[in-house]
Amino acid sequence: MIIGVPKEIKEEEYRVGIAPAGVRILRDAGHIVLIERGAGEGSRISDEEYERAGAMIVDVPEEVYGRAELIMKVKEPQPEEYELLREGQVLYAYLHLAPAAELTKALLDRKIIGVAYETIQLADGSLPLLTPMSEVAGRMAVQIGAHFLEKTQGGRGVLLSGVPGVSRGRVTIIGAGTVGQAATKIAVGFGAEVRLLDVNQRRLIYMDDIFGSRITTIMSNYDTIYESVAQSHLVIGSVLITGARAPRLVDRNMVASMKAGSVIVDVAIDQGGCVETSRPTSHKHPTYVVDDVIHYCVPNMPGVVARTSTFALTNVTLPYALKIAELGLSNAVRCDEALAKGVNVYKGLVTYDNVADALGYPYTPVNEIFGP
Repeated sequence: MIIGVPKEIKEEEYRVGIAPAGVRILRDAGHIVLIERGAGEGSRISDEEYERAGAMIVDVPEEVYGRAELIMKVKEPQPEEYELLREGQVLYAYLHLAPAAELTKALLDRKIIGVAYETIQLADGSLPLLTPMSEVAGRMAVQIGAHFLEKTQGGRGVLLSGVPGVSRGRVTIIGAGTVGQAATKIAVGFGAEVRLLDVNQRRLIYMDDIFGSRITTIMSNYDTIYESVAQSHLVIGSVLITGARAPRLVDRNMVASMKAGSVIVDVAIDQGGCVETSRPTSHKHPTYVVDDVIHYCVPNMPGVVARTSTFALTNVTLPYALKIAELGLSNAVRCDEALAKGVNVYKGLVTYDNVADALGYPYTPVNEIFGP
């Protein structure tokens, strides 16, 4: 199979769809890997490294998209890339279609097969291709929040760890999934006063067993969210419903209740955000202020720690890419239920229920296309 890796063009996105080690594995299996010239520069991976691993370097994205049967990307195609996609081509990337009506329509119109990293799901409910980037984003969320709490960044001027004789900063983390757990580790490491909210009692018990009295676990509902948000210097939104638009758990009144100069980091923004006042920002212009509260809502947070993220991503995306290349998508989906859940759109059909529900499209189950 011919596999193409274009250069990411989303603003301030420095990751690349595959590391050289992944290229070598695909080449050793007999596949052709096309890398757009300069695609790895943001991750400090040179064209020469890719060539030594067996890739073919091509000069323009038109050649990557024009020749490849499988496109491996990090982020969803940007509008200027829509016309490059070919009917029947397999697009393998983070897609986040539920809040992205324009992108979804473009993929459907062009009859693309969209395999979304974020909805490939194992039998135990885990999301193996989302996990490493969620780990990165969760760990980053605390250090980003701490930075924007500084007075010179417009923040309240609070040090999360406090100092002897002065109270610690208060952090509320909404959602105890992968992002929330990673954020909790770092917030505890910073020495902050940490509240962790979730609707899953078993997750709260697990986190309480790990951190004990270093955190306060709270069952999440409107009242507990309101109280915790109002009392916090930093709020981290980390709620996920697989493939669906994030629920709006923090409303405008809760935001208005926060002290001036407090910070919200909405990690759920790539699925629409879990804070009513959230809207997507970029690494170039990462924040804005509502009701004197700083909002950081960058959808591709891991993009600025690109080298770490690229290698972590290749670790988990490569096995499925190899399976698609070896068996073809149809056979790969038939023999791998986790991969089947990654197919969000197929040649004009929406094949993931939460995407169909969010955007008002008819839903076609994957097994109606490929068989059980």
